[in-house]
Amino acid sequence: MKPNTFLSRVPRDQLNASMQVAFDRSMTMHEDATFVEVMGHAPDLYEWYQNDFYMKVFYGSSLPKTLLEIVRLRLANLHGCAFCNRNNTAAALQAGVLQEQINALSNYESGPFLASEKAALALADVMALTNPKGQLSASLHARLNLYFTDGELVELGLLMAVLCGMAKMIFAFDLVEKEETCPFLV
Repeated sequence: MKPNTFLSRVPRDQLNASMQVAFDRSMTMHEDATFVEVMGHAPDLYEWYQNDFYMKVFYGSSLPKTLLEIVRLRLANLHGCAFCNRNNTAAALQAGVLQEQINALSNYESGPFLASEKAALALADVMALTNPKGQLSASLHARLNLYFTDGELVELGLLMAVLCGMAKMIFAFDLVEKEETCPFLV
């Protein structure tokens, strides 16, 4: 389902150079650039999200890149974001995640994942917007602590929180294409 936002869109020629590149990439991958066009109203926030959050925090994390990519893709799958699923699948493959793993995300406990990845994916299920009562249990914490320090869990939780917060914004403002299975379709 293509986006139909009430917010005005900044035309490509009025976007800054990096946003024009993002616009072109979005048109190539999604045939839609609503997210970039609307973010054109707040280019500093767009740059923060791309450069500070993604480049410095997400990709600058000490956690394994493949772990971060499968967690991000799991959240996108649960949220039903077609835009995110396309972007995140491409990024996951580029980071070394196997197509077999991507295909198994819906049943990750039986899939070809490391035990640490399965534990992190279970945390993603707790953090997802589709689980409004999600809470870290003692048993999940103990499972996660087999592979991650509490400091790493704080980092992983914060990364997921920003991703989920952005998902809420892009759905609430109708800025991206959603899957037919998206639980947030209006």
